[in-house]
Amino acid sequence: MPGTLAVAEAARHAGLRRIICAEESAPEAALAGIQPVPVADLGEACAYLRGRVEARRVQKPERRARVADGLDLVDVRGQERARRALELAAAGRHALLLAGPPGTGKTMLARRLPGLLAPPDEAEAIEVTRIHSIAGLLQHHAGLISSPPFRSPHHSATLAALVGGGPGPRPGEVSLAHRGVLLLDELPEFARHALEGLRQPLEDGTVTVSRAAAHATFPARVLLIATMNLCPCGARGDTRLECSCTPAAISGYANRVSRALLDRFDLVVTMPRGSGAELAAPAGESTAAVALRVAGAQPILQASCEQVSGAAAAMLDQAVDRLPLSARGRARTLRVAATAAALAGVDVVAPEHVAEALSYRAPADFNAA
Repeated sequence: MPGTLAVAEAARHAGLRRIICAEESAPEAALAGIQPVPVADLGEACAYLRGRVEARRVQKPERRARVADGLDLVDVRGQERARRALELAAAGRHALLLAGPPGTGKTMLARRLPGLLAPPDEAEAIEVTRIHSIAGLLQHHAGLISSPPFRSPHHSATLAALVGGGPGPRPGEVSLAHRGVLLLDELPEFARHALEGLRQPLEDGTVTVSRAAAHATFPARVLLIATMNLCPCGARGDTRLECSCTPAAISGYANRVSRALLDRFDLVVTMPRGSGAELAAPAGESTAAVALRVAGAQPILQASCEQVSGAAAAMLDQAVDRLPLSARGRARTLRVAATAAALAGVDVVAPEHVAEALSYRAPADFNAA
């Protein structure tokens, strides 16, 4: 039964000690800290209520250790700027957009982002597991989800599939990726109205789906990463290929992503095609090494109140006057600068941290680039 965990939690909060449930769902109900009474059919349920049979004991599934998915940053050659952006995104949970010609490693990098995140704690794991239970995606006897969720919907996904909806209603991809990573590969290929529907969940961290019969609120705190080409043919940005797209086609392609949505990305990186020397270079840092640095930055980020030096504040004020930096953009730039400082092991934002954060802002002509 989908949603057994949520029902079992509600029963426990209401003061109940037992819950009758489908036999296959009993381990899931046990995760809520309540005694499940597993029954195979209604006849067995009646027999239990009449006292003819005793409830069978169900063991609470043990939390499984995090399983490595085999995706490691050592597989990525070159692209140091994009690798740095990936580290910043993981440490500060900043939305990241990777743009460039096909074959530059955009998707390859994006799929390695979950490995840099810390596993969810007990409360977070229950929250994530509850969402997947409601969606009917939880496997029997699987136990709590022990790794950050990773969702990569196809670009043909509808608004309801991304945000949530349908009969029930059902959580969408942005909720299924809660406390994990949501990858939107080939961002401009998604329907524009579906992408616009993500703006509010990305800002608020929740989704409220209203229907005539009922409404539901789902959590949606995700780490968003997206990839895109710079034109329909994909050659734009590659010095070794000639783009065959007309200016109108390029403009129309770029305008599929609104400036309002683009402003939600704290980090925007244009990835060039790697040279032969870069592809033949020795492997870079592993995922484990970068994840260790990301974990080390967390105490500083949690304890810091974004202390900014006078020189750094002056640089940020100049950027607001000279660049198309909105109030949201300024706040997001400061957050990225604070993350850069934490990764460096300091709790005061310096000018070099602000400069790095500004270098990842999307240029004013990005939509038309």
